[in-house]
Amino acid sequence: MSPTSTPRPLRTPTGGRIDRDAFLRFTFDGNEMIGYRGDTLASALLANGVHQVSTSIIYGRPRGIMAAGLEDANALVQVDHPYSEPMLTATTVPLTDGLVAHGLPGQGRLDPTPDTARYDTKHAHTDVLVIGAGPAGLIAAQAAARSGARVILLDDQDAPGGALLGSDEQINGGPAGDWIGRVTAELAANPDVQVLARTNAFGVYDDGAVRAVQRRTDHLDHAPEGVARHRIWRIRATQIILATGAHERPIVFADNDRPGILLAGAARTYLHRYGVPVGRRVVVFTTNDSAYAAAADLADAGVQVAAVVDTRPQAPDIAAGLCRDRGIDVRTGSVVTGTDGTDRVTAVHLNSTTGDGSDEVLECDALLVSGGWNPAVHLFSQARGKLRYAPELGAFLPAAALPAVRVAGTAAGDLDFDACVTGARDAAAAALDALGVPAGPAAELPRSTALGVENPPAVLWSVPGPGGSTLPTTTTAAADGARVPADTRFVDLQRDATIGDVLRATGAGLRSVEHVKRYTTIGTAHDQGKTSGVLASGIIADALGVDIAELGTTTFRPPYAPVLFAALAGRDRGDLFDPIRTTAIHPWHVENGAKLEDVGQWKRPWYYPQAGEDMHAAVRRECRAARTRVGIMDGSTLGKIDVQGADAGWFLDMLYTNLMSTLKVGFIRYGVMCGPDGMVIDDGTVIRVAQDRYLVTTTTGNAAKILDWMQEWLQTEWAQLRVTATSVTEHWVTIPLVGPRSRDVLAAVTTDLDVSNDAFGFMTWRDTSIAGAQVRVCRISFSGELAYEVNVRAWEGLEVWRALFAAGEPFGITPYGTETMHVLRAEKGFPIIGQETDGTVTPQDLGMSWAVSKKKIDFLGKRSFTRPENQRADRKQLIGILPDDPTVVLPEGSQIVEADSITAPVTTPVPMLGHVTSSYHSEALGRGFALAMIRSGRDRIGQHLHAYAGSDLIPVTVTESVLYDKEGARRDG
Repeated sequence: MSPTSTPRPLRTPTGGRIDRDAFLRFTFDGNEMIGYRGDTLASALLANGVHQVSTSIIYGRPRGIMAAGLEDANALVQVDHPYSEPMLTATTVPLTDGLVAHGLPGQGRLDPTPDTARYDTKHAHTDVLVIGAGPAGLIAAQAAARSGARVILLDDQDAPGGALLGSDEQINGGPAGDWIGRVTAELAANPDVQVLARTNAFGVYDDGAVRAVQRRTDHLDHAPEGVARHRIWRIRATQIILATGAHERPIVFADNDRPGILLAGAARTYLHRYGVPVGRRVVVFTTNDSAYAAAADLADAGVQVAAVVDTRPQAPDIAAGLCRDRGIDVRTGSVVTGTDGTDRVTAVHLNSTTGDGSDEVLECDALLVSGGWNPAVHLFSQARGKLRYAPELGAFLPAAALPAVRVAGTAAGDLDFDACVTGARDAAAAALDALGVPAGPAAELPRSTALGVENPPAVLWSVPGPGGSTLPTTTTAAADGARVPADTRFVDLQRDATIGDVLRATGAGLRSVEHVKRYTTIGTAHDQGKTSGVLASGIIADALGVDIAELGTTTFRPPYAPVLFAALAGRDRGDLFDPIRTTAIHPWHVENGAKLEDVGQWKRPWYYPQAGEDMHAAVRRECRAARTRVGIMDGSTLGKIDVQGADAGWFLDMLYTNLMSTLKVGFIRYGVMCGPDGMVIDDGTVIRVAQDRYLVTTTTGNAAKILDWMQEWLQTEWAQLRVTATSVTEHWVTIPLVGPRSRDVLAAVTTDLDVSNDAFGFMTWRDTSIAGAQVRVCRISFSGELAYEVNVRAWEGLEVWRALFAAGEPFGITPYGTETMHVLRAEKGFPIIGQETDGTVTPQDLGMSWAVSKKKIDFLGKRSFTRPENQRADRKQLIGILPDDPTVVLPEGSQIVEADSITAPVTTPVPMLGHVTSSYHSEALGRGFALAMIRSGRDRIGQHLHAYAGSDLIPVTVTESVLYDKEGARRDG
């Protein structure tokens, strides 16, 4: 493609790993620019003279590109085209033709339009997994591959080489790229080796499980049809070698956040990998030897290096010689105390390390900083590896190898090239030895011209500000209304967290680095403290006067780098996000206009609106029909478990709070299940089908959980029992027939069933036939009305439903959905497990002491009922709530509080008594009502309280939980 204009002259004439014949147009913040194929968005912006990319999240200060990789804490952008994605760092966004992006003020926005990209997952097993394809990773992978072991090598870059990609070092007397090419070609030719580029390992878990995300199309102008944008790799490795490198550490000083302040190693990467000098006149500020290479390389590229400022009293001999040869001034025993500039740094302030010199100002347009290197130990720590502090490096290192995880290269603290590759060879040998695999032919270790480590680094976390560490404690406001921080020595640039914030935390008495992290939010942003974490530990240790080795670091947790939720979801999205389950009667519901809701994985009728009805009108009509005539409902989603065996009765006695073994064949009993802590986990009915067979029903949402609960006890504690438990939820259609005319409907469709109360009593079941199908009819009521539950094999369910509906038409039969079901049961005070309960509720709290056996020797939860905590008189209990205004329906979740009047101010802390668990309008009561869990609830019946809904206090009266037909007279018709 021929460009209409050429890139601005901020590139070196030659060099870099970009394709200078492939121009790419892109737009940033509305400005059209040009870069090259092989650029990142960050390198292309720098080449176009753009340093400021974003503004800070709290103070709105200009922020620029500070790194060259995923450790960047500043350069947050939102990509708008060719895909929409917020909260990406410009340093990790490959430049593509037509890319559109804009900078962010610390936070982005989700695109409201659906993401049409494809994401997928792949599983892989390997003997040796090498994470990181720098020199250490390449050496380790080569050694493992030569042994005949299966090897996976992955790296987050689009090409192997690691730090070598951002340097001009010679390997074995030739360009580093030649050596990289030879090793890469050898690995590619080995059928047992898989190399994954653009792949970031973000989590290491137990038993060699590793999760990685591969960017497959983000770097392409036009993604091939059917190729996933991102792929999650689920890798299981016998041995893992971490060659993850190290992150350069900044130094904290006043106004260290201005655009144009970069890490020295990043400036070297931009120069050698992208041909981009980051400035025309730069100052280098360092505590170690590595930054001298950046100074020399930039000078060779024509950049004026005003000075190298070294905090150490003496510069390394070779490095100082490089500077002398290039006319670079080296200032030892000096520090940068501050900077000038607005949108970009224009000058730096220098002083001696003792602070007794005169302030000197050097003009520059870029400041390169190196405070040392932090080995990337995140994945090692995730694998539960222990860390130790290395004072000679000012960094935390792996304390010892794990049985299946080894660390090599700079990640192990080997910052010298020779030590790096030797350590990688040794790590591979140890991994092969653990595998019991003999080593293959040894490869010659590469030798580099890289500048070695001559002098030990100085450990400097921060440069004291004027007046030492005494800081103002408040922010001020600028003339334009912007907030101005009291301290401009930033520890975490993304979180706008300063040394002042750290000192306020320690001054408030916080002593743990984890607590200070949460007080200041340091290390909680997208970069997860890669550049700020160890800095924070050092500053906290100095403030507390303790050894940083004792203080330690914050916990490293997955993901190591941000991962798209869409990538984690893969193909489990839209209709595939969760399996959709429908009952056998579902087609009838759809044909008859039912509004559906998701209950667990089931599509259930919510309500059946008629012409002109909203949900409230439809539910009132359905409730009225169920209370006065007859209603019909699809209850097939109830969990159903067939429990069989000689010991089935004893087993159910242990699971339920009441006796089930005494239940007679043909009868039904309601039961409550508790965990060992005595808290309710489910409820339902138990139908005794035969001497050794029961049918257990559960709540819809807990069907799988209760089956798993049964299997856990049968396979662990009570493996000797002769019991089997089998899910039959999908095998049975269940049709509740509810209302005073339900008996008439049932009588109309059966010829051999006596439906009178005397012949067919409550909580019993009978077998009969309807429409030629064998059915089991149970006298169960979840509404308080005369009711039956018709159970039939699923493939005959729709036919039986139609027969019941036809028979009920003369009696005004009305289908009703889950919303009406909830109203009917709540009017009777029947709880829903998971709605009235939250894992802290006992049967006694629900008013179900009657369901707890006093005869059984033992059952799950029995001993916990005697705990003092479970005997407290002020436990929350289920009660009814009536708003004083009968037209009010309280929002579910509303807090119930004590207040003298609606106008009285609520004291703090707010005296919360409990909360509303269910709330509806009752057609039968002619008013709004609610159920609530209230402290000492049953003792408060008759009291006047208030419900706090939004910003309103609503007066209410406490009443019994049963609000309709308290005598139960309607149950038998």
